[in-house]
Amino acid sequence: MARLTVKDLLDQRGKHPFAMLRVETLEEAEAAANAGVELLSVPPAMVFDRRFREVAPDAFIFPGDNFYEIGTTDDFLKWAFPLFKQGADAFYCSGSLATIRAMADHGLPVCGHVGLIPSKATWTGGFKAVGKTLDSAKLVWEQCKAAEAAGAFAVEIEVVPHAITQAIAERTNLFLIAMGAGPAGHAQYLFSDDVLGQNRGKVPRHAKVYANLAAEQDRLQAMRIEAMGAFTRDVHSGIYPAQSHLVESDGEVIEAFRDWLGSVA
Repeated sequence: MARLTVKDLLDQRGKHPFAMLRVETLEEAEAAANAGVELLSVPPAMVFDRRFREVAPDAFIFPGDNFYEIGTTDDFLKWAFPLFKQGADAFYCSGSLATIRAMADHGLPVCGHVGLIPSKATWTGGFKAVGKTLDSAKLVWEQCKAAEAAGAFAVEIEVVPHAITQAIAERTNLFLIAMGAGPAGHAQYLFSDDVLGQNRGKVPRHAKVYANLAAEQDRLQAMRIEAMGAFTRDVHSGIYPAQSHLVESDGEVIEAFRDWLGSVA
């Protein structure tokens, strides 16, 4: 499959539902690529790992970090240019509209964030849905229009009532990446930790768990402890190393070495 472009995503709005995952490791990136996941959110450092494009050559990737990890508009630009050179396809930006505008002015494809924005949740009442009241639904719409006017080609729309997302999708040219915002999103976005059952905390209502890797990790950890404990017991009791683990030497060599040691030690 040829690597997608921004134009491809915009052209296929409403025609093809895209799958998107946040991956944190190369193993997860490779699994996602082999599973047919088209869009990946990735830690910025992963973009600079030469192995990444070996395991996920065709993935459309959004490196991203919270705005307070990156800084000002100038900091965002300095952060984004090397990533773009390295092959990033677009950038998640929870910074200001001025930052989105500056990045877009330089030809950098930008994805904003509307609805529940975890790093700014204090403004919308904490970690809960945004858009359940008329005023908050208007806020989500205004956020979308402002991001679009600033030059964003996409927004992550998070934990918004699905009917509100549907109404917005009918009236915007943005590519909507839905996380808990319903099927009207042009892509459906989840975290690999939730999909794989690795999240040991509270699983969000919108997430769907498809595996139980936490239990498998617990089983593997128990195997590690048992194996390491057996090794320790063998060392303490003198069972390890056994004769089969030893490297032998010719008897004449050993005798000559001992004679030599006796002369120099």
